Amino acid sequence: MLYSLFQYLDNTFNIPGAGVFAYLSFRGAMALITSLVISLLFGNRWISFLNRKQVGETIRDLGLEGQLEKQGTPTMGGLIILASILVPALLFADLSNIYILLMLFTTVWLGAIGFTDDYIKVFKKDKTGLKGIYKIFGQVVLGLIVGLVMYFNPQVIVREKTKPASEIYITLEQTGPASKFTYEQLQSTKTTIPFVKNNEFDYADLLSWLGTGYEKWAFLIFIPLVIFIIVSVSNGANLTDGMDGLAAGTSAVIGLTLGLLAWVSGNIIFADYLNIMYLPNVGELTIYIAAFVGATVGFLWFNTYPAQVFMGDTGSLSIGGIIAVFAIIIRKELLIPILCGIFVAESLSVILQVSYFKHTKKKYGEGRRIFKMSPLHHHFQKLGYPEPKIVQRFLIIGIFLAVLTIITLKLR
Repeated sequence: MLYSLFQYLDNTFNIPGAGVFAYLSFRGAMALITSLVISLLFGNRWISFLNRKQVGETIRDLGLEGQLEKQGTPTMGGLIILASILVPALLFADLSNIYILLMLFTTVWLGAIGFTDDYIKVFKKDKTGLKGIYKIFGQVVLGLIVGLVMYFNPQVIVREKTKPASEIYITLEQTGPASKFTYEQLQSTKTTIPFVKNNEFDYADLLSWLGTGYEKWAFLIFIPLVIFIIVSVSNGANLTDGMDGLAAGTSAVIGLTLGLLAWVSGNIIFADYLNIMYLPNVGELTIYIAAFVGATVGFLWFNTYPAQVFMGDTGSLSIGGIIAVFAIIIRKELLIPILCGIFVAESLSVILQVSYFKHTKKKYGEGRRIFKMSPLHHHFQKLGYPEPKIVQRFLIIGIFLAVLTIITLKLR
């Protein structure tokens, strides 16, 4: 909104200083600051409201140290995160950008699903919340919409370097200094593969056995994969939200990394230097992800041990889906197993625990376990590690994985 307003003022009245809104760096910084301010101011008021209404979390006794002390802690704090993302994004981002619109839709859609689940748990006193099948259905619908937009929308393009041109000048803020190359504009299902020299892979190539014209059927591979990634990462974040500050802190690190990847992917000079795909207009996503990082860091103010508020499914489902869709948009979704290694480990621990328990119960008549408890963070809690130490060590691992993700751009 402010972006469009100041663009109009600058173009129409040439007001001094109005042109600063054309710079991604300025708008990204403003989005970050605004999201922090909103989360801190709105967070206090929202937590006070939840306390007055006695909207507290119901904790089941799982035999974990300090667990019952969290009984009654306000939940639905994910609304703090959502408000702190949406307001700055609406103010400072270019709302005509298809990628921004897609991220805003993702935020609202998953936020609504998570809020419905929390509302049923808290106000309807139904501990099961929204049935799992409805959550999955909502995530699948989102994946279908994202996949269709990414595949069919003409604004979603990749530019590939073709041959030198005499002179092509592109503004520094958007893409770097003047470039001496021409670029072919096309719609594509290409993505990035880590640790491979020629690190671009086209999903359509998986259907090359169909013969001539196989490219037009690429959506049969691309869209189901998009759905799988969104469902997996969204639920992975949900499983990670089991300790104070764990999901929010991990997501902040992931968001910062994705922001850097979006910046270089949307900059023609950096993309050329790093030999990665140049994605026109994707740099605008740095505004959104700056708001996301500010929102998660701001939420940590209240969510660090001992937590004053829990994010609930309103927050955890949303941040997982946001991370997944953002990675898909910037064509870095195959980096998710590295960057979101914490989410992956938490999800795998649950899958392995449940599968092994069912297998041994069928084979031996009694269920056996691989971990003392799943998700994985509860396993370490059962081993006697204090909750703050587990969270801090997981965050250290998350930072290591983020650095590893960044260096995959050159480590191939």
